[in-house]
Amino acid sequence: MTAPGPPFPPIEPAPSTWLLEQARPDDGEDLVAAGADLDAGTLLRAYRHGLFPMGLGPHGRGPIGWWSPDPRGVLVPADLRVRKSLRKVLPRFEIRVDTAFEQVVAACAAPDREGRWITDAIVSAYVDLHRLGWAHSVEAWQEGRLVGGLYGVAIGGLFAGESMFHTVRDASKAALVGLVRILEADDDPRRLIDVQWRTEHLGRLGVTEVGRSNYLVLLAAALRAAPIDFGAISP
Repeated sequence: MTAPGPPFPPIEPAPSTWLLEQARPDDGEDLVAAGADLDAGTLLRAYRHGLFPMGLGPHGRGPIGWWSPDPRGVLVPADLRVRKSLRKVLPRFEIRVDTAFEQVVAACAAPDREGRWITDAIVSAYVDLHRLGWAHSVEAWQEGRLVGGLYGVAIGGLFAGESMFHTVRDASKAALVGLVRILEADDDPRRLIDVQWRTEHLGRLGVTEVGRSNYLVLLAAALRAAPIDFGAISP
């Protein structure tokens, strides 16, 4: 199920004047730069060069840090592992795309979440990206209630995941399966999901780690792929 969502193709914002890509981090160093702003043009320039923002202060407060993890957690859609137990519960969820973007971001930013880092400024920046057609949510619903989901930024064949949440067991996993189905729809092997850092939980779903230089090669290939049309596909 889909609803009228952000524009497609996305609207290109004014270009950023920040040259974040000129930073040269050492191997194994995740933090690349600090400062700049969260304007749409800055965010897109950062993602196109393998960077993403996360504040350096408590709970994500400023200054803004620009990160390029080494190694990087990635999921090639074809590598997704759906265990039998998860496959059995998937029919319990209705997957929707871009019907509740702000609700998903708000749930990911909930102040009672452990390790929270999503500030009001981050929320505002990604809502702006959504309105321009660059940021998307994949949502899991039950009986008319939003019970899980994820959001991120899509550029070409790249989906850069930012955060996910669930209030019902396996709901965020169901959203991830929905995302993978969207990316697999046109059978382009260049499509890539960036999860930033691999965790044990994500590893069980097929997420692997690659060094920064390898990630940048995969990124360049993904950016050359056709844009993902979230509005035309229902998982």
